[in-house]
Amino acid sequence: MNYRILTYGDPDADMLLLQMVDDHDLEGIDREIAYIRELTGGKNFCLKAVKVSNWNKDLSPWPAPAVFGKEDFGDGAGESLKFLLTNIVSESACKTIYIGGYSLAGLFAIWAGFQTDRFAGIAAASPSVWFPHFTEYMHENSLHADKIYLSLGDREENTRNPVMAQVGNKIRECNEILNGAGKECVLEWNKGNHFKEPDLRTAKAFAWLMSH
Repeated sequence: MNYRILTYGDPDADMLLLQMVDDHDLEGIDREIAYIRELTGGKNFCLKAVKVSNWNKDLSPWPAPAVFGKEDFGDGAGESLKFLLTNIVSESACKTIYIGGYSLAGLFAIWAGFQTDRFAGIAAASPSVWFPHFTEYMHENSLHADKIYLSLGDREENTRNPVMAQVGNKIRECNEILNGAGKECVLEWNKGNHFKEPDLRTAKAFAWLMSH
C-alpha cells in the first residue's frame, strides 16, 4: 500500500486533524481548511491529509462485495491505521488528535476509534455506515473516543441501490448505539445527496469537535 501525507495549517499546533483522502477530496481541501477556520473563529490547527492508493481496499475494515461498479471492498483498514499510528500519531503524543473523513473515509474514522484510544474525537461526514455488518460490529465493541460527530445528506437514503439505501436507518442506529454508550454524539442532517458539498460537510464535522 502506498500513502502520501500532505500537511496543511500550522505543523506546531496542539490540535491535529487526520483525514484519509483521495484525489477528489484534495480538489476541495483548501476550501475545507478555510471553512474550518471560519467555523471555529480562527482556531489554530494542523490537518494531515493522507492520500490512499486504493480507496475501496485501504479504508475497508473487512472484505465485502461491490455495491456499485465491479470493485469489491478489501480489508486494508488495519494496515492504513497502522501507518497512521506509526508515522503520524506516534510523533504527536502531546497533541489532541481528531480523525475524520468523508464517505468511506468517514466509516474508517469510526472504525479506527474502536481500535485505539489515541483519537479524542471522530468526525464522520456522510460515512458509509451501510457497509455490511458494521452496525453489528458497533453493537459488539466499544468506541474509545468520547466525542463523535455524524452527518448525512437528507437525500442520501433515496438511492435505488438497496444496500446504500439503508444508510439513513444505519446512521440513526449508529447514533442510538453511541448515545446509549454515554458518548457525546450528534447527528446532523445536511441538505442534498451524497455528492453535495463534501468539503463543507467535512469541515463542519471537524469544527464541531474542535468547539466542544
